[in-house]
Order: sequence, then structure tokens, then C-alpha cells
Amino acid sequence: MPHTGPQASSVKEGAEPLTPHLVEMDTMVQRTAARKAQWRAREVLTAFIVAIALYTIHGFLSALAWGGVFAVATWPLFRRMQERWPRHADGVLLPAVCTAAMALLFLVPMLFVGLEAANEAQNVLLLMKDARHEGVPVPSWAGRIPFGSKTLVNWWRTHLSDPEAAGEFFSSFDSRGLAMTRTLGSQLAHRGTLFFFSILTLFFLYKDGNAIMRQCTVASRRAFGRRGELIGQQIIASIHGTVAGLVLVGVGEGLVMGVAYFIAGTPHPALLGGATAIAAMIPFCAMIPVGLASTLLLVSSGTMSAVVIFCLGAVVIFVADHLVRPTLIGGSTKLPFLWVLLGIIGGAETWGLLGLFVGPAAMATLHLLWRNWSRERGDAA
Repeated sequence: MPHTGPQASSVKEGAEPLTPHLVEMDTMVQRTAARKAQWRAREVLTAFIVAIALYTIHGFLSALAWGGVFAVATWPLFRRMQERWPRHADGVLLPAVCTAAMALLFLVPMLFVGLEAANEAQNVLLLMKDARHEGVPVPSWAGRIPFGSKTLVNWWRTHLSDPEAAGEFFSSFDSRGLAMTRTLGSQLAHRGTLFFFSILTLFFLYKDGNAIMRQCTVASRRAFGRRGELIGQQIIASIHGTVAGLVLVGVGEGLVMGVAYFIAGTPHPALLGGATAIAAMIPFCAMIPVGLASTLLLVSSGTMSAVVIFCLGAVVIFVADHLVRPTLIGGSTKLPFLWVLLGIIGGAETWGLLGLFVGPAAMATLHLLWRNWSRERGDAA
């Protein structure tokens, strides 16, 4: 831009006038600075919008995460069904059928357990009602307990055999039971809502899964390059291995122990088998229902059956937790057993049940980054 006078504002007194080349460079610098300022403003605005959106739906993030875990875990099976019925591959019917099947897979066992629990609660209420009028006699199994049987019999006679003492004993549970019922009802409503949104998320992930994967691939390449795709593949492989190692192995343990409970004559073998399957999804927790089943056998049948069930459960859980589960989880991601164990237990402690999948995925990703970083450092050396 030419200067019209010797005292032009852009030229200092006594300085040489700017050449067109220098003026053009100055203009480019100003444009670059303006673009950087715009990029910073956009980044701040984007971060603000993302924060507002996450804060708005923070109560449903766990439901969205569960829906994503279900979708990743069952996506290979869904792809096979799309190949089997190509006419419905892009429609709504196949995603709806698969989503309904997943919902029933969870609802049917929960309904069965709920009915069993309701029956047991009704029996307990009838027992409390009869105890207030007639008392509860000392059961025969109380004298067969190897340790502390005399103390238990004396306590039972003092607090439960006498109707008046039994009424005072059970009356302390009335207010607690009412508060527990209210808490349980609110928790069931909350969990039911989250489960509904998880299933709804699963339906849309089935329906628009291909488009979502393309978008995630493009975004990953733009943000992280090829390394981001490797991390995503590692996370998916970790979720697949975790589902096989936790869910399928846990169900297998529950089936084996359920059959053993039935053969040994344990009360409510199906309910205890389901409890064993659920507890077996967390390493070393399956011994809790196994110990409960052994205790029930001890007070009802005898010592031998209880010892057999306890030893069988210990062997099954040891083999599953130390041989089968690390192979399934760590084999797909080349993750050492210690990392698998830390991911499962640490994830469950930090994130609850969702941490059973988040923890191993995080440890698998960390292990991948460590292998890549250490290999690159070794090659450079």
C-alpha cells in the first residue's frame, strides 16, 4: 500500500519506507495472528459446548457406556445376522429384534430372581408373624454346627423361642424394613430407567453402526493419525476378551455349580446357581455364594455334602480364575495376567460393574502404548 506523504503514519520519521514485499509479509503475519486467535476462540467455544453437553447428560453417561459395551461385544454376531438376512440389513426390523433379544437376555433372569426373592420375603414375613404369637423353636441343625453350637442354641432360646422376646426382636426390623423398601423401590426405578436408555442406545448403535464407525475412523485419523486406529482396535479387542472371560466364564461356573447344588440337594439350587454366575464375573467373588450353599447344606443335610460342594467350588473357581479367564482376556490383547487382574479389580472398585469392562480396556490401551513407546526407544538406540 503506497504512502502519500513524508509524515505517513505507517512510516516513522527518519525511517526507510516499507517496500511492497515487506508490506505483504506484515499483512500475512497479521492474518496468521488473526487465524490463531480465531482457532483459540473456536477451541474454547468447543470445549465449553462439550462441557455443557456432558454436564447435561452426566446422569445417563453410564447408560450410554453400557449400550456401547453391549454393541461392541455383540457386533460380530449382529454382522453375521446382517449377512444372513441382507434384505433387513439396513432396515429397522433386524436391529429391533436383536435389541429385544438382548433385553430379554437380561430381563428373564432378573424376573426369575425377583420372583424367588419375593417368595422368600413372603415366607420370612409369615415366619415373623408366627414368631410373635408362638415363638420360634430351636431348629435341629443348630446342635449340629461344629463350632459355637451351644452359644447359638442359648441365644436362640433367649431371643426367639419366647414369643414376647421374639416380638421385641422382630419389631426392631419393622422401621428398618420400611426404609429399606423405599430405598429399594427408588433404586429399582432408577436402575430400570438407566437400563431402558442402555437398550435404546443399543438399538441406535445397531441401526446406525456402520455410519458411526466411519465417522469415528475419520475423526480418529484427523486427531491421532494411524496410532488412534490401533488404540481403538485394542479397546475393542479388550472388550471382546473381557466379555468372553468374565461373562461367559461366569455363566459356565454358575451352570456347573448349579448342577452340583441340585445333585447335592441344596435348597434353591437355581437361585444359588444364578448368584454364583453373577458373582463369578468378578474374580474371587464366586466363593461367597459357594460358601452360602455349603452353609445351607451343613445345617440341612450334613457335613459331607457341605465339604464336597465347598471343595468343588474352590477347584472350579481356581481353574476359571487362574487358567481360563486370563487366557481369554489377555490372549486377544497380549495383556499379562497381572494387568488383567488389576484392570478388573481396580475397574470394579472405581466404576462399579461398568469398570469390569472399562478397567481391562484402559489397561490394554496403556500396555499397547508402553509396547510401542519402548519398541521405538529400542529401535532408536
